[in-house]
Amino acid sequence: MKLFPESAVSQLEFDRIVDRLAEHCQGELAKDLARRIRIHTQLDHIRRNLRQTQEFKWLLDQGLAFHNEEPLAISRELRLLGIPGSVLMGSDWMQIRRLLTDIESVFRWFTAERREAYSALAYALSDAAYEKKIAERIDAVLETNGQVRDNASPRLQEIRIQMHRKRQELRRVFERIIKKLQKQGWLAEIEESFLNGRKVVAVLAEQKRVVRGILHGESESRRTAFLEPEETIELNNQVFEWENEERAEVLRIMRDLTTELSVYQPLLKQYYEILGQFDFIRAKARLAREMDGRTPDMESAAVVQLVQARHPLLMLYHKENGKPTVPLNITLDAEHRILVISGPNAGGKTVAMKTIGLIQLMAQSGLLVPVGEGTRLGVFKQLMIQMGDAQSLEFELSTYSSHLMHMKDFLEAANGRTLFFVDEMGSGSDPDLGGAFAEVMLQEFLRKHSMGVVTTHYLNLKVMAGKTPGLMNGAMAFDEENLLPLYRLQVGKPGSSYTFAIAQRIGLEARLIDRARKLVKEDHVRLDKLLHRTEKELAEVEQKQRALNRVLAENQRLKSEMEQVMDREKHRQEVELHREQNRMAAERLQELKDLERKLKSVVQDWRKGADKEKAMREMGQVLFPKRGRPAEATGGKEVGPPHETLLGELLVGDTVLVRKTGRTGVLLEFRGKQAVVKIGKLPMQVAKLDLKRIRLLPVEEPKKQSK
Repeated sequence: MKLFPESAVSQLEFDRIVDRLAEHCQGELAKDLARRIRIHTQLDHIRRNLRQTQEFKWLLDQGLAFHNEEPLAISRELRLLGIPGSVLMGSDWMQIRRLLTDIESVFRWFTAERREAYSALAYALSDAAYEKKIAERIDAVLETNGQVRDNASPRLQEIRIQMHRKRQELRRVFERIIKKLQKQGWLAEIEESFLNGRKVVAVLAEQKRVVRGILHGESESRRTAFLEPEETIELNNQVFEWENEERAEVLRIMRDLTTELSVYQPLLKQYYEILGQFDFIRAKARLAREMDGRTPDMESAAVVQLVQARHPLLMLYHKENGKPTVPLNITLDAEHRILVISGPNAGGKTVAMKTIGLIQLMAQSGLLVPVGEGTRLGVFKQLMIQMGDAQSLEFELSTYSSHLMHMKDFLEAANGRTLFFVDEMGSGSDPDLGGAFAEVMLQEFLRKHSMGVVTTHYLNLKVMAGKTPGLMNGAMAFDEENLLPLYRLQVGKPGSSYTFAIAQRIGLEARLIDRARKLVKEDHVRLDKLLHRTEKELAEVEQKQRALNRVLAENQRLKSEMEQVMDREKHRQEVELHREQNRMAAERLQELKDLERKLKSVVQDWRKGADKEKAMREMGQVLFPKRGRPAEATGGKEVGPPHETLLGELLVGDTVLVRKTGRTGVLLEFRGKQAVVKIGKLPMQVAKLDLKRIRLLPVEEPKKQSK
């Protein structure tokens, strides 16, 4: 992203965000990445960076373990590995070995399931593969402490065997000499030591010419002399020679190892950068947790839709002091490209403008931002900002001249991918002339389809924003009674400067205020009063809206409770229906069992008796009792109150009979093959085929019998 001017980073306080991000980094590589953080303009890259930060934030929120080792500072070792002829020694290779251990743990962490679940984080490993041969080769040469193994080469093994033998022999000779000198009382308290790389004996200074050998030095007190006994000179020489041969062989082995593994220098550098990248992503995730960051919806189109947005630094300051931060809601799109914010001084206009700009820079840098759900941000390729006193001593320019110079540069470079911010647009000159130029500049920004926010006290800009397509007014809310800003942006209306109201509240003499009113144009005063009254009315409307929202929320709660009650009643009715069906089925089953028993008895009588006709009559009585007829003959008898069946199609409002239950109700509505019927006070859903259109008949009261 191009920034105009270069100080835009500091004007929007993005540099403070970067400093805070660097504090969360562990290694120098990550700190360097933080200090050099890029504001990207490629949508895919931005989305991937945001996704990586969000996924690592999930890891932190869930307490999942990831590679948490302190990053290594091995840029020197890697640089030497890439220089022909250089030699890395054991300590250097131990640093590289730890690098391999760290990167291996990262590769092992990304199982197949985790690569799918954390695809953005896994992307950091997409171009890399773990090469185990490097670690195997290092382990074959070096111990875990960095010492070269005895079997690193046959020659080194032979050297160390011979050196060990000579040292043992030297030890035995030395012990014999020390015992001899000890008997003679010539030994000092130290007895033996190493000097100039050779094993020496410590004797009393007065005996240094008595003991035969080479004098290597004396103590600071001059009381002790360090002698190499004559008997050990040759052995010391031999040990010294073997030690030199060992050093030469170790150097040769290290040179060969360095030459052999130098081909892997680019891969090792890549491992180092991957670990630094994860350290950097972890820092972004920690910053996101600190400021309650969220991933906004990034789009290719030019749009700024902030929902419950808070200034990151202001929010952190308030959070540390236990204070709330007033959120900001704003939308800049194709229909409303430029927001003109007005209101009293120190009311939060500049903070609102900075909030929008800072959040945009952070999002395009892959940083999560303190916003609410539903926030949408486009990708801008240019950001321009002009705020504060911009006097130039170098060019001897006034504030307004410098302002115009910046506006000239802005307008020349502005396009449909430009996001601009101008604080106190047109200020620093005659109000009429400055306001006129400000109108022209806004028109030009609109012509170039740029998006931006400007703050102003000019009435002509407020009027222009109210009637010009693409412009919209915004006002910072103000508590007139207490003369306190509320820091809440109200979009859609201009704001009053409260000049005379503030003067009255602070106790300025009325005559001075009246004189000032007379000096101001009548239209100006009338418009300011209108804005003042409008803000009051808007505050009342907002209060009523909040009360209405509370009522709506309560109604929604009651509706939810009623639905739960209806569900429980429906369940109860269904249970009762099943119980009734089971009872009727049991009665019918008992009737069939009785019928079966009677038929068996009649059949037995028929078989035994001679009166076949009597048996047939009894069977007829069993099958066709006089008290009733078969359902097929009578058309069946339905349960329910007395009613008359009506012909025709079912209509809403009809009285209907539910055949299965015998209950009646009123048809309320149709839902496909189902219908809603009000039975009693509760609506129930039943099948349409189970309904019959009826007219209830009056119930005749039983006649009283005369005595």
